Amino acid sequence: MRFSSVAPRRSLPALAGSALVALVALGSCGERSAAPGAEEAAPPIFVDRAEELGLDFVHFNGMTGDFLYPEMMGAGGALLDYDDDGDLDLFLVQGARLGSGTPVFPPEHPEPLSDRLYRNDLEPARSGGVGGRLVDRTARMGALSTGYGMGVAAGDYDADGLADLYVTNLGPNTLLRNLGDGTFADETAASGTGDDRWSVPATFVDFDRDGRLDLFVGNYVEYRVDADKTCFGPTGARDYCGPTAYPGARDRLFRNLGDGSFTEVASAAGIDRPGRTLGAIAHDFDADGWPELYVANDGEANFLWLNRGGRFEEAALPSGTALDGAGRPQASMGVAVADFDNDGDDDLLLTHLSGESNTLYRNEGGGRFADASRGVGLTAASLRPTGFGAAWVDVDLDGWLDLITVNGAVKALEEQRRVGDPHPLKQRKQLLRNLDGGRFEEASEPLDGPFGREAVGRGLALGDVDGDGDGDLLVVNNGGAAELLINRATDLGGWVGVAGPPPGFRASVQAAGLVRSALSRRDGSYASARDARVVLGLGAHRGPVDLRLERGERRLVIRSVPTRRYLVFGR
Repeated sequence: MRFSSVAPRRSLPALAGSALVALVALGSCGERSAAPGAEEAAPPIFVDRAEELGLDFVHFNGMTGDFLYPEMMGAGGALLDYDDDGDLDLFLVQGARLGSGTPVFPPEHPEPLSDRLYRNDLEPARSGGVGGRLVDRTARMGALSTGYGMGVAAGDYDADGLADLYVTNLGPNTLLRNLGDGTFADETAASGTGDDRWSVPATFVDFDRDGRLDLFVGNYVEYRVDADKTCFGPTGARDYCGPTAYPGARDRLFRNLGDGSFTEVASAAGIDRPGRTLGAIAHDFDADGWPELYVANDGEANFLWLNRGGRFEEAALPSGTALDGAGRPQASMGVAVADFDNDGDDDLLLTHLSGESNTLYRNEGGGRFADASRGVGLTAASLRPTGFGAAWVDVDLDGWLDLITVNGAVKALEEQRRVGDPHPLKQRKQLLRNLDGGRFEEASEPLDGPFGREAVGRGLALGDVDGDGDGDLLVVNNGGAAELLINRATDLGGWVGVAGPPPGFRASVQAAGLVRSALSRRDGSYASARDARVVLGLGAHRGPVDLRLERGERRLVIRSVPTRRYLVFGR
């Protein structure tokens, strides 16, 4: 079989009976070694390479000291292959000026500010690792989103094989169609997908199974800057308000009509309850072949919109995912879905406010879930920080999914305010190692590494940026510099990756007596879009594996697939 990184593409429905298009071998960037006999302290698993590689994005939140509510909520980012060259590019969502006062932190980028796009021109370095640069291509984009940004969704809504972008804002959202030549066109008005409210998450999903991607947009609260309310913290000092200070908003669902336009159908499709939406993910939670919508609400019960053939029924309470195990609503922000215990079904993780802990709902089958947070050690580990972005990632490719969250407070932390910090919301990220599906344990990372550094973490996008098979992280910090955390874990296990088919397929392998499976997806986390490729960690298994691909009723088994490679299919 010929090994190649460039190949024609074919769609997943055509995979049955088709040949493998390409196997992309792990390059020198994946080789990691130390000098013989060297004894060194354990290095950090992740290394921030943003500045070195040319990612110079600094988020501007517009804060003026007036504690305007949206200042501390943004923003997210995306990892996507916008130029279709086989590697991941970066899209960062930017803020803007809000009030009339002087910003506490002047913007680091020239005004007028816009979201920013970085092309991946990385390449393997001679000594191992990765070299090259991330090249700012914002000026080349053509159409830009210039509002007060919150989040971004990626999806090929026009079925031309290229990822398009939907940017959510405080105010008008923007649909950017990828033209395939490095530029984008603003199709918001022509498509009918505009929304002038405060939107945070969005996800592309074919909810009616007609073969076209529709669009769900989650709205937070009804808010206007000129009607911002004054709130105070426990010490009597000015502070940010909470979500109950403003009425909740209704979410939107846009059906794709196939001609470049959409029609709004939320109420007609049964999605008719206002909430305070900060997180959203599309997933077939009851395994009936129809994608559901799970909505993470801030400070109130979450929604699980069960898909009944294109019409929705809210069922979070009977499913066990509306409240925590004690029956309490929580301040839900980020959401992530994956099979953390390798039992063949996908579980649900939500990030929450300090004092509530994050919540892990174990899939019990039949559309039922149970709060397993305390039993797996997650409650104690996540009680102090306020979690936003979240990702399941097999850090060392041992076959067990670890959990990463980026954290940042929403109320001033007094110890930081007392020493004069003008943005006293900073907290550390967390890496929780999965101990064979039974318990989580916080990893000990050096304090001078990225997990020891405090920031106001918000967006988190997972993806293999350097192409070596393990998961890297794009972190967007509110009012701070973005981080690109490259995974440098040693003693990695075997792995197999799948790229090319559109999101929505499931890949699975059996190795060392366990079945590893994952769904290709772009949504989840907080206000961010992730790499759609699937990577399955195999632990000590290094030999060939039989790979199973599924999408709907279509099945394909590929025998004796070599490991440490991506299988690339075309459209």
